[in-house]
Amino acid sequence: MVDVKIEPSWKELLKDEFEKPYFSELIQFVKNEYKTTKIYPPGKLIFNAFDHCPAEQTKVVILGQDPYHGPGQAHGLCFSVPEGIEQPPSLQNIFKEINNDLGKPIPTSGNLERWAEQGVLLLNATLTVRAHQAGSHQNKGWETFTDAVIKIISEKKENLVFFLWGSYAQRKGAFIDTQRHLVLKSVHPSPLSANRGGWFGNHQFSQANAYLKSHGLKEIEW
Repeated sequence: MVDVKIEPSWKELLKDEFEKPYFSELIQFVKNEYKTTKIYPPGKLIFNAFDHCPAEQTKVVILGQDPYHGPGQAHGLCFSVPEGIEQPPSLQNIFKEINNDLGKPIPTSGNLERWAEQGVLLLNATLTVRAHQAGSHQNKGWETFTDAVIKIISEKKENLVFFLWGSYAQRKGAFIDTQRHLVLKSVHPSPLSANRGGWFGNHQFSQANAYLKSHGLKEIEW
């Protein structure tokens, strides 16, 4: 069995997954990639989304696709960048919609750890990527793992909010139980999609908070 360094409640929830053959093969592939080429995020941050957001505290899930593949950008949380790194366009559009929806000022920092610590799981479908090569670690096993994460929390938890932005996330979230959870769909916040309409004015952040509040859960400080 692979000893995965991940937050304990997730380790318990996902232990069967870690014992499957595909996961061992995936970890071998990833280890080899880190040895031979430049990979993002740094190895210790691969499971950062889980480490900042324990399973029992998870209230909201945002699904991304690939980690950022530029220097210093990826730190294991989808759409997020560390302090001092310029906000990528999709993140700028997320902040613009929060401003539009909730009247909150646009933050100077693109670091979303503060969301994760309130119970927002910022989950990419693929957790690693080669520098400057978008999609380079797709179809190696990560998607199988992250599908399992979604399936397990959909089955074991109630009253989660899932944000599915763009067709990729919507396909990935197709099996979420909509009787038990709120699924909010929209076009992707990247400029290509957002500027064609359907992103700005979707009011999903206020919808998410209203749903959480209606189930006696603390709203997210977006």
